[in-house]
Amino acid sequence: MEIISAIQQRLGEEAVITPGPGMDPYLTERRGLFAGNRARAVVRPADTEAVATVMQMATEHGVGVVPRGGNTGLCGGAAADDNADVILLSLERLNRIRRVDADNFTLTAEAGCLLSDLQAAAAGAERLFPLSYAAENDCQIGGNLATNAGGMNVLRYGNARDLALGLEVVLADGRIWDGLRGLRKDNSGYDLKDLFIGAEGTLGIITAATLKLFPPVRERATAIVGLNSAAAAVSLFGRLRADSGDTITSCELMGREPLSLAIAHGTGCAEPLTTSYPWYLLIDLTSSARDAALDRRLEDALSGTAEGIGDYRIATDSTMAADFWRLRNSIPGAQKGAGASIKNDVSVPVADIPAFIEAASAAVIEACPGVRPCPFGHIGDGNIHFNLTRPTTMTDAAFLEQWAPLTRRVHDIAMAYSGSFAAEHGVGQLKPGEVARLKSPVEQDLMRRLKTAFDPDDRLNPGKVVPPIGRPPSAG
Repeated sequence: MEIISAIQQRLGEEAVITPGPGMDPYLTERRGLFAGNRARAVVRPADTEAVATVMQMATEHGVGVVPRGGNTGLCGGAAADDNADVILLSLERLNRIRRVDADNFTLTAEAGCLLSDLQAAAAGAERLFPLSYAAENDCQIGGNLATNAGGMNVLRYGNARDLALGLEVVLADGRIWDGLRGLRKDNSGYDLKDLFIGAEGTLGIITAATLKLFPPVRERATAIVGLNSAAAAVSLFGRLRADSGDTITSCELMGREPLSLAIAHGTGCAEPLTTSYPWYLLIDLTSSARDAALDRRLEDALSGTAEGIGDYRIATDSTMAADFWRLRNSIPGAQKGAGASIKNDVSVPVADIPAFIEAASAAVIEACPGVRPCPFGHIGDGNIHFNLTRPTTMTDAAFLEQWAPLTRRVHDIAMAYSGSFAAEHGVGQLKPGEVARLKSPVEQDLMRRLKTAFDPDDRLNPGKVVPPIGRPPSAG
């Protein structure tokens, strides 16, 4: 515990939580998949220089460091493993918004700022920070960037990577890289920030970021559409995108099975249409212009003759729009009401979504008769959450034993369509085996070379993302 005493002396008693009840909340992993999560202590630095001090001391003492944000990740990237020879580095006290530059359409904030606080700060300057997803009241922007978070608005604004102009990063040896530049054009060398975004804290610890802002949304139109096939959903999405003047911000696909679970187990969820359909699209059009007539654009696009469209409703007010979105946002939690579930976060080209869903559904049903595929997700960017709910005749425990073989089947089919087995949730400690199994030897070699160059002692978030040589492939 020599390093813990040394950190307490340098940063103060309030910066360190030692093993005991106070540490328990930091050791609770969101999905409960990594029960071995433990650490020497939790360290809570208050500024970037203190983070650098921690990394310098960790190097001196040969201790690993696991960066931790809002603990909303789904792949165990911010959880320690059963090796207690690490410290958890919480960024929660780095929670200052350093600057809002409305004229430059940028905001600079520290890594521990809640996403919802950044949205509010942007709104206060009559600007929009568009990154948005269900955990926005709990997640921190540092974790959003470290995992290249996606969410509902990727179609219009991009992933977290696309919203970052500059970063401040503490390196494995404790040096600080100040790359906080609010520039749209800078070709003066390698774009270093993109190495750290999506690296899940394995190459450096993001301590602050300069982010893009946009004009505020002044008009919104929301609709839910019932469709007879996933192919009709893809076709309608393409037509809507063209006919609406490319004002689609979100376009969410929901199968009947996950929608039924939301209605049965979600709070405040009801049938959105008078007739049930095999598939549904939830569509948001937005504009920063006044009098953009989005409702009329949506009505014109949906009322035309198109094969596969059954019925639709356009929200007449914000309350009805919120009711539609409640259905979509309730799906992940509602699955618990139907028993154990296996969650898959994959992506394929948009045009291949129907074929992927058909092939993956057939494959998992063949392997596990009675399993209930629950596909839903962001059709506009090809990210499908191909979740599986247990057969009604199977126990939760027996179904979860099928996690690896069923996940392998889903991942293999996604890769066959030139897709990805980790679309927006990342790799963490859940999927390094799939990196080893499914990425090419050249890709793996390049990843290891980067890790070695930036963190030769594997000090930063050890065991995450990059599979060690010789690791046996697995589905996590």
